[in-house]
Amino acid sequence: MRDSRLDPLFADATALPGVGPKVAKALTRLLGASPAGGAPRVIDALFHAPTGAVDRRARPTIAELVPGEIATVEVVVERHQPPRSPRAPYRVVVADDTGAMTLVFFKAQGPYIERLLPLGETRWVSGAPELFDGMFQMVHPAHVLDAEGVAKLPPVEPTYPLVEGLTHNLVARVARAAFERLPRLPEWQDGAFLARRGFASFAGSLNALHRPTTPGDVSADGPALTRLAYDELLANQLALQLVRAHMKRGSGRATAGDGRIAERVTAALPFRLTGAQARALEAIRADLAAPTRMLRLLQGDVGSGKTVVALLAAATAVEAGRQAALMAPTEILARQHLATLEPLAAVGGLTVALLTGREKGRERARTLERLAAGEIDLLLGTHALFQDDVAFRDLALAIVDEQHKFGVRQRLALASKGVAVDVLVMTATPIPRTLVLTTFGDMDHSALDEKPPGRTPIETRLFNLDRLDEIVAAIGRAIDSGARVYWVCPLVESSEELEGIAAAEDRFAHLAEAFPGRVGIVHGQMKSTDKDAAVAAFVEGRSSILVATTVIEVGVNVPEATVMVIEHAERFGLAQLHQLRGRVGRGAERSMCLLLWKEPLGETAKQRLETMKATDDGFVIAEKDLELRGEGEVLGARQSGAPVFRFARMERHAELVRVAHDDVGLVLAKDPNLTGERGEALRLLLHLFERDAAVRLLRAG
Repeated sequence: MRDSRLDPLFADATALPGVGPKVAKALTRLLGASPAGGAPRVIDALFHAPTGAVDRRARPTIAELVPGEIATVEVVVERHQPPRSPRAPYRVVVADDTGAMTLVFFKAQGPYIERLLPLGETRWVSGAPELFDGMFQMVHPAHVLDAEGVAKLPPVEPTYPLVEGLTHNLVARVARAAFERLPRLPEWQDGAFLARRGFASFAGSLNALHRPTTPGDVSADGPALTRLAYDELLANQLALQLVRAHMKRGSGRATAGDGRIAERVTAALPFRLTGAQARALEAIRADLAAPTRMLRLLQGDVGSGKTVVALLAAATAVEAGRQAALMAPTEILARQHLATLEPLAAVGGLTVALLTGREKGRERARTLERLAAGEIDLLLGTHALFQDDVAFRDLALAIVDEQHKFGVRQRLALASKGVAVDVLVMTATPIPRTLVLTTFGDMDHSALDEKPPGRTPIETRLFNLDRLDEIVAAIGRAIDSGARVYWVCPLVESSEELEGIAAAEDRFAHLAEAFPGRVGIVHGQMKSTDKDAAVAAFVEGRSSILVATTVIEVGVNVPEATVMVIEHAERFGLAQLHQLRGRVGRGAERSMCLLLWKEPLGETAKQRLETMKATDDGFVIAEKDLELRGEGEVLGARQSGAPVFRFARMERHAELVRVAHDDVGLVLAKDPNLTGERGEALRLLLHLFERDAAVRLLRAG
């Protein structure tokens, strides 16, 4: 149960003054629906941070006005000049002791303007003046106020992200009404830390955002937003470390192998393990042998050898007389793992089987029988692995590949297929250090930051799409000399909205005409059997060019493929470009990646392409991607299992993540159940930022 003091914040925003059905509908578009599917809540409005501010503190005379600088001027209304034609503006001449200026209104109703600016009356007008024919004018002033109105005018007006139907003024009013619902809360931050950083209280920081007195109050780097970002990061780290502590407390089972299977598999490898692979394996084996449960993230760049580490980890489980499972996000990737692992597993005497949505009837029933009987040592598959009728004899290790494609719930569903199952999560998407802490902070972490020997560097070149005919001719020469080529397009089929953007089916038709019988196509809308047939033809060399969408981003392993063409590369993120480029350079032959771009090229897109040309280090690329796009895009917006931050931005607040991580470590060392004075306040923080699952774990002990 949430602390009752917070109930007013989690009430429906329609309880706020001025939020009727029409405004509620617009707010839902802006802030998202509540978890129950209704209108947003009071807290959603309160946590909707402004992104800028309009400074209305300047009160010059007309003679002191500066073109383009916002000013609030006290004037007397001297003359109305109604328009002489429907298209002409309505003008009002106003003056003070130092001069006169004109207020300009287009498409204005005369009676309305006369009521707004009565002749001979004093008014305050606020807006950006400009010079016209040597005289100042103000087009559509933001405010026209009497003495009572100007007394209420905020000196600094916050500006918010908006949707149609809402104004900055309206959102500010709603946010301020939400602030009035904020109860008195105890301080959860360390007092010395707040003083050192110059932070106000939680309430004081929210008040500064929605009622700023200087533009600095809403600055992205200002103390108010930074304090709130730190609160959010602290809640996130606290939740992750409570989950971790709960897992470690939960009884594990020690799984210690004798090394006999792993030694045979290692001896059969065509290369020596890298130092990073050896270190990762040592850590995994230590985790497996410990009486607590393992939850480890294995992060490795494209081609760093994660799959081999996964197989050797599974070997340790099998040596101990138990079983392992490896779950992949797509059938293509699951089958690719089978092709890679089966020959090595056979050398070690491991029995491997596959279970996807395609295995049905008698074949599926037989696989499930063998699994339950313990005749299958390592089961590979997709989501099909955690269906109700899948039962292992004794599952020791669950390996989840491409973690970002799955949610936490799916990971836990697989882990629930045994008793105290150890979990190894793998990703080929290099993740910046700060995001590892914020998103995978409940896990131990191993990084494969070395490439296996024999991997050839990939040369990356940039070409304007205007040179398409030249590139197609060059591809023709390459396939005539035996090369195999991937050609990636951003869409499956053309659409009117994205006119001029390459679609896979159009490019396939174009290339098939140029190279009859030598081109295949694969995309996500095809049947599984057709996709497999297209990939198989490419793997076996029956086709020389495979036109594809990003369905080949992970898992397709064709060492003979040496050329990657990415059309409209400016439309892809850095991590995606890096993943796609990693489909080549897997054999001994020199490989190349051609990034084709089309004008106009924005500054961010240009930086992405230049980064790709400059480096093939996935970790360097990941940090650049974070800098350019922010963490929401890098991890996939609102993906299940990834935190959605309202105030914190990793590209800006990375330093605070480590501070929060260390602070939580100290807090939990002294007060693991959060029962002390600060601990009780921190429970409120968890509820405020909706990390309620962590509070439930505290109650569960």
